[in-house]
Amino acid sequence: MQPSAVPTPESLLALTFPSDPQLSPDGRQVAYVLSRVEEENPRKADKDWAKPRYKGQIWLADAEASQTAQASRPLTHGETGRGDSSPRFSPDGQTLAFIRSAGEVKAALMLLPLAGGEARRVTHFGQGIQAPVWSPDGAYIAFLTGGDEEDKRDERGEARVITQPRYRFNGRDWLPDTPPKLWLYAVQSGELREWHAPAQDLAGLTWQPDSGGVLFISSKDQKHAYQWKNEVYSLALGDTQPKQLTDWQSSLSAVVPHPDGQRLALVGRRAGKGNTENAHLYLWDAGKVMRLDAGHDHPVGNLVGGDCHVGAMPEKPVWLDDQTILFSSTVRGSCGLFQVSIGGEVSAYDHHPEEVIAGWTANAAGVALLRERATQFPEVELNGRRVTELGAALPFAVRAPKRLTFQNELGEGEGWVLLPDAPTAPALLSIHGGPHTDYGHAFVHEFQLLAAHGYGVCYSNPRGSVGYGQAWVDDIYGRWGSVDMDDLLNFFDRCLEQFPQLDRHKTGVMGGSYGGFMTNWITAHTRRFQVAITDRSICNLISFGGTSDIGLQFWTDELGLNFARRADAAKLWDLSPLQYVENVTTPTLIVHSVLDHRCPIEQAEQWYAALHLHDVPVRFVRFPSEDHELSRSGRPDRRIKRLHEYLDWLGQWLSPNGGRSAASAQPQL
Repeated sequence: MQPSAVPTPESLLALTFPSDPQLSPDGRQVAYVLSRVEEENPRKADKDWAKPRYKGQIWLADAEASQTAQASRPLTHGETGRGDSSPRFSPDGQTLAFIRSAGEVKAALMLLPLAGGEARRVTHFGQGIQAPVWSPDGAYIAFLTGGDEEDKRDERGEARVITQPRYRFNGRDWLPDTPPKLWLYAVQSGELREWHAPAQDLAGLTWQPDSGGVLFISSKDQKHAYQWKNEVYSLALGDTQPKQLTDWQSSLSAVVPHPDGQRLALVGRRAGKGNTENAHLYLWDAGKVMRLDAGHDHPVGNLVGGDCHVGAMPEKPVWLDDQTILFSSTVRGSCGLFQVSIGGEVSAYDHHPEEVIAGWTANAAGVALLRERATQFPEVELNGRRVTELGAALPFAVRAPKRLTFQNELGEGEGWVLLPDAPTAPALLSIHGGPHTDYGHAFVHEFQLLAAHGYGVCYSNPRGSVGYGQAWVDDIYGRWGSVDMDDLLNFFDRCLEQFPQLDRHKTGVMGGSYGGFMTNWITAHTRRFQVAITDRSICNLISFGGTSDIGLQFWTDELGLNFARRADAAKLWDLSPLQYVENVTTPTLIVHSVLDHRCPIEQAEQWYAALHLHDVPVRFVRFPSEDHELSRSGRPDRRIKRLHEYLDWLGQWLSPNGGRSAASAQPQL
């Protein structure tokens, strides 16, 4: 297919999204998932109402194949429905476990012999399974499931009695009354049994090196859970109740046992450090803790935002030997692989300053990963060799961004501009979410779309972003909408100065989540922008505290404030865009999802009502059955509708025949 010069929202339908690269034990193969878009049921397609859905298919690539085209082959074809996901090699490399969701089958554990034969279904739970993990000796597979009890209270119109502090969560909606249980499957005998019923959700499931039991991350109680205070627990094969190993009293995202089975590598934040602290790599040894990456002032994991990540993006650290551990880290606008010795010596393993490794797995024999650039669609690699050519199928030409820097009290910041071909173009300031995430060298379909339709897209990493050191992150603690706004506008002014084709009289501001907050805040504090798009935004910090799935702790960590304290509530109101809404004159498109529990839809409803009361041109687009991830991994037809709304709104106010002219633009506040 010859690429078109102009991508459209419908270009999403032509993309195939790679995810979850899993390296074989011998390092010679990688199993991964390709998610393509097709009709929900191709046999019963409705020509008047298209229902495009993601369908996952597991592929296998071999390092010994002579050509890329021969290196990969499909292992599964999936069924009608969501298809197949979560491929996991057995320790001997002979069997692949995976999860199938098709028709009436809800996330069933399947076993596929790689030497040939059909996949065999192992589980038949009503709620499906998650997180399957082989024991190192291949004798067992541990996994989580809610079992057969399905919550039909809403369908039956029954009252829902709530007694727990956390009862809804983004991407999950209503939380079950009891967390998913830990189950154990004995591969040889076929015995399937419930192993442990946790009081709180558990995560980070991993086996001990001797296969004698598992480790996992959980919380002591509900209060510790919403305060993001986790601990590591061990559970022996013959036991049903776990033993608490750590006294961490803070957030943890991964536990990786040392080959000796005694020490642990941990990814998290130390006690007393909140959400603004970068996650780091620690070594736990019988209660003693040492930070391994002390000389590396960047967070563990990939925090560079992109919108072509559909599916799992693994990034748990791996011991390469008993002295060295491999991990990923976000450095400025990139993410690469780094290795650190037990002595704390950090060095680059696979890091390019203009690339992003979005997901990876490894062992002593090799590495499998997903690599992308701003100009390169994500591709699967095995031991440094590309085994997919997904970018070759892009139906549009790709543009390269231009890098710009800006200065503030802490030093140099950076950002990028994606320019259209037009000699004169409206300029858009795009603001990322988080706030502790990152713009950078990931592939962003949305930015390519906007630039191809004649807009200059300006995006940067103001203070609060990760990848530029802890001081850069910390500088907005307690003062959202201050130095971060200064950095954003400083960068935007640099863009206008550096690239004369950008029309300073036709400008827009846009962003999602924290970026939506900043969009609301900026339009309430300056009238320099002719149009705004606020997506999954925040406008009232007080009501957010009581309605968001993270609201019980978020403002404490970010601002040092608590919405349930009278004195703090006054300060939170001072930091709320809603207090200043009477200053807004910028025509605003509001986009929000009904099941967004991270930034609840009541935030959009308040902003919409307030703008109407002040006669500000406003349009509110609500998406059913979607959550905070709509723009990145939402249902394809809804993602397409969202992009059309963006283009229509920008065209109405920034096209040559629409919007406010320079003469009628109001002065800055």
